[in-house]
Amino acid sequence: MRRLPPLTAIEAFVQVARLGSVKAASEELALSSPALSRRVQALERFIGKQLFERRHQSMKLNAEGERLLGLIAPALDTMSDAIESMTSGAELLRLRLGTPSLFATQRLLPYLHELRTAHPQLHLDIDTGGHGMSRLGDGLDAAIVLARDIEPTLYARRLDRNRIRPIAARALAEGPDAITDPAQLAGYSVLAHRDMADSFEIWRAAIGLPDLEPVAIDLFDSGTLMLEAAAQGVGVAFMLSSHTIDPNDPRIAALFGDPTVKSPYSYWFVCRPRALEQRPVKLFHDWLINLMDIE
Repeated sequence: MRRLPPLTAIEAFVQVARLGSVKAASEELALSSPALSRRVQALERFIGKQLFERRHQSMKLNAEGERLLGLIAPALDTMSDAIESMTSGAELLRLRLGTPSLFATQRLLPYLHELRTAHPQLHLDIDTGGHGMSRLGDGLDAAIVLARDIEPTLYARRLDRNRIRPIAARALAEGPDAITDPAQLAGYSVLAHRDMADSFEIWRAAIGLPDLEPVAIDLFDSGTLMLEAAAQGVGVAFMLSSHTIDPNDPRIAALFGDPTVKSPYSYWFVCRPRALEQRPVKLFHDWLINLMDIE
């Protein structure tokens, strides 16, 4: 059998690669920083190649390190899950799922009790860190992403189709100072999600005002924060029609009635094609698709 490096060295390498620093990885593994560094250096000696660009406060993977991480991280995660399931006293299935925070809050968490009832052995690790597609196989088994299109190498299932909905503080949607004409947006800031940053441009072109210029277009990486910013009067948020406005929240309301402009953006379930062969991914995928079809 071909000789392998110590598993502890591989584990140290993966943690430093994912966390970006020896200090953070040493805390995660309950090791001293020098001990962790020695394990990483042992792996580099075994392979005969440097795996990191070492900086004063951080360690960044070089090309060789990126390649190695992509090859071994999924296997290490699978081993970890296997050991956890064997020691739990019952079959435990764990899914590492990436999802935008607003989708998780509005369209996933309210139904997780149904998932737990249907599949009590399935547990989710929910990650709202973003960049779901690029992290598949490296910390994420599957992801829900907000996008126009999906990389052709991935398995993808569209979860909805949307229209663009401007949302503002209720004081701007109702009353004597209400925004009733889209041209009035020239006096306000527009709030847009980084993953669909051109939503306002698409909307203004569709309503026949291609030259409409707001005070500014401010970008957010969280739909939850966009709604809160709109409620606080920071600006007008351009959201998707699937983003629910809480009828009990007196602070926000939609502008201009029912949305009429189609959005090219959708929520998608994505994973690597081979990941669908894994039972946790398949169970969640089938449950989620059924849930979305019902809604």
